[in-house]
Amino acid sequence: MNPLDLVVQPLQYDFMVRALVTTVIAAVVCALLSCWLVLVGWSLMGDAVSHSVLPGVVIAYVVGAPFAVGALVFGFLAVALIGAIRGTSRVKEDAAIGIVFTTLFALGLVLISVTPSQTDLNHIIFGNILGISASDLTQIGVLAAGAFVVLVLKRRDITLYAFDPTHAHVVGISPRLLGALLLAILALTAVVALQVVGVILVVAMLIIPGATAYLLTDRFGRMIVIAPALSASASVVGIYLSFWLDAASGGLVVVVQGTLFAVVYLFSPRHGIIGRRRTARRLATG
Repeated sequence: MNPLDLVVQPLQYDFMVRALVTTVIAAVVCALLSCWLVLVGWSLMGDAVSHSVLPGVVIAYVVGAPFAVGALVFGFLAVALIGAIRGTSRVKEDAAIGIVFTTLFALGLVLISVTPSQTDLNHIIFGNILGISASDLTQIGVLAAGAFVVLVLKRRDITLYAFDPTHAHVVGISPRLLGALLLAILALTAVVALQVVGVILVVAMLIIPGATAYLLTDRFGRMIVIAPALSASASVVGIYLSFWLDAASGGLVVVVQGTLFAVVYLFSPRHGIIGRRRTARRLATG
């Protein structure tokens, strides 16, 4: 089998084409959002929201509502509960996040176990990218397009909020509203990524691309280009590997992204471990 067959043969199957398109869409919007999550320091919040939406998604399925509605409701509920626990007790934010997201995630697991369904709701947890239908692809495309457009249109305001919330307030921008907007996009994006990698691994797609790009450049404008490009490339490689290795698609997508991060972490010219040592040696010998 020649290399061209390795690329072309999977594309003969409709489910593979849908899987590739869906994964790239999810990867791009997750990577774009991840740039701001990394800057704001919301990695743990991303983990919390992505897990906390599970009961909302299950309830939405039961009542026949769109998944996005349930996810948004429980995403905001999680944030409100975290804020309430932090503001009314001695418990610190990281502990409050751990309490809320594990409790809501556990509630989602319980709801899945007691909800009669003609479909396997465990796909919400582990993802089911190879089972994506045309209607699923349309829904994911619409949700991702909405999140992408809002991020692009509000990128300057969100970037100012990420770097200096105080200055944003001085120039007439409400940090609270921008924070709420970012949380809403986070919940929406979590729904987009659910179909690809499931609830458990959503946080990887929301954090790894931004962290990888952060090690490659000091300019945010370049960062929001590098992160989606790397994430989309890793997604394509992961889906192809899953086809030829007969392994879990979502897991391999995240493994490839993690491998890319490891390479950048070691060899990035300016911020990589080995890259910095090489630069130091050149300066010392020069």
